[in-house]
Amino acid sequence: MRNIFLFIRRYFNFLFFMVMQMVALYILFHYNRFHEAAFMGVASEVTGRVNEKYNNVEYYFKLKKTNEALVKENEQLRNQLLQNFETPDTTKQVVSDSLFRDTLGQTRKYLFRAAKVVNNSVNFQNNYFTIHRGENQGVKKDMGVISPSGVAGSVIFTSSNFAVVMSLLHSQSRLSAKLKKSGETGQVLWDGKNASYLTMINLPKSMPVNKGDSIITSQYSSRFPQGILIGIVAEIVDDKSSNFYTLKLKAATDFYNIEHVNVIENLQKEEQKKLEEAIKTNE
Repeated sequence: MRNIFLFIRRYFNFLFFMVMQMVALYILFHYNRFHEAAFMGVASEVTGRVNEKYNNVEYYFKLKKTNEALVKENEQLRNQLLQNFETPDTTKQVVSDSLFRDTLGQTRKYLFRAAKVVNNSVNFQNNYFTIHRGENQGVKKDMGVISPSGVAGSVIFTSSNFAVVMSLLHSQSRLSAKLKKSGETGQVLWDGKNASYLTMINLPKSMPVNKGDSIITSQYSSRFPQGILIGIVAEIVDDKSSNFYTLKLKAATDFYNIEHVNVIENLQKEEQKKLEEAIKTNE
């Protein structure tokens, strides 16, 4: 307490000046409209800038929560897409409780599950990434995996809570694809050179193709719904000795920065597989 009084006594003149200065400024800005308006304008500007900086900092620390919310919303929206439901080519349906149906009676074919990528590689001939979702969360081998922007790979190994995905950047990766504008099909693979580009082969030269055309999944893939973007045509290689084009595609998925994906379950895959295997055994 004694130190406080000593401080006041020592700096009394300065403290008294500051008090009088504040009183003078209060009177000036409170009773003079011009100065009051100028003060309020400056105060609003300063306050606005401070709030902007604060909101930017606060937004940065909330990015993780915001991102997780967007991933969950994206999963829900994908599961509501009409293309995930298919109606059998018949006027009659046998209703089964084991299958999901929408309000129109269409049978759900594809189910999406969001997952987070916890490990990834892009610098090898055979690349993989690991997701934090496994058998306990419904992930099985051979399920397709997509990023928010396009096809990413296929599940090859699973554990209770994790799964390893064979990336499109793999020497054994093969994916049925087609030109979006014409529907002509081909096959997409990786040449092992650049992680940003894929290769499409077996596209007949009779079909017109241009740079910028979209390449999407075809109807022949059992792992992916048709229409999911694979890449954009970046270069057309015209081999004179062949009747097919080789296309260089800019991959839709950024494999360098893949963080969140969706695992796709084809709920009708086993039925189709059993039927096709039955035909082989009867040959």
